[in-house]
Amino acid sequence: MTTPAAPKGNPGDILNWPMLKLKYRTDPAKLAALLPPGIQPGKEPIVTITIYNFPVQNEPELGYVLNVAADYNGTPGDYTLALGIDQEAPLFLCQELWGQPKYPVKTTYFRLMDHVEAKVEHQGTTFIEFSGDVVETLANPEDHEEHEWWVKCMRSVDMQPEKYDFPPHVVDVHTKYGTAYLQELKGKITLRESAWDPIATKLPMVEQISARLWTPIFKDRSITLAGELDGKQYWPFADTISGTRWIGESGAPPKG
Repeated sequence: MTTPAAPKGNPGDILNWPMLKLKYRTDPAKLAALLPPGIQPGKEPIVTITIYNFPVQNEPELGYVLNVAADYNGTPGDYTLALGIDQEAPLFLCQELWGQPKYPVKTTYFRLMDHVEAKVEHQGTTFIEFSGDVVETLANPEDHEEHEWWVKCMRSVDMQPEKYDFPPHVVDVHTKYGTAYLQELKGKITLRESAWDPIATKLPMVEQISARLWTPIFKDRSITLAGELDGKQYWPFADTISGTRWIGESGAPPKG
């Protein structure tokens, strides 16, 4: 089998940065508790953390995406709990248009030779860390499709319980990918406790599955409204932390 050739380009061009894809298995009951009624846990309780550096509005955007395996109307996909970035301009635009759970974080992500380091910090706490080394270049897999579920809604301006100006709708982000390059990493994912980003407590790691550097080929993408959720059942999930989909407490910031 021929080893895939590494992507070529101008040295230092941010377009060539691979995505750091971290996967682990969590407690299925804790995963299910974070999903609003109408969105079901996936076949396996898998958490995917994607750390990236990608040009947005012609500038580097460092950030991370936190997804959990979830199905909607029988279609397998991933529910996005958080999407932290270091750019301010897209935050409110993406929240308004699509319900994308974007919020500001500080992400560090770099590779030196075969060593890879990454960490994500918010409100003074580093809550995700990874340190590892490239151990193998893998064969490129077949093209695949992904469904990512976001929720767009707007609670009523009169602050009446269970009332919305725009009721909760599932947004289907349907993307078709190829792979330009894929490398296996040997390293450790570390989750640290944080009141603002409670991944370590709400989605504890039961088993680390994989860590890879993935250079995708973007073949197609669509963002559409996929259906409406029950507003009354969704109400406890409408209050969230910092623009994420971590469940909040009556609008109050987390303690600690």
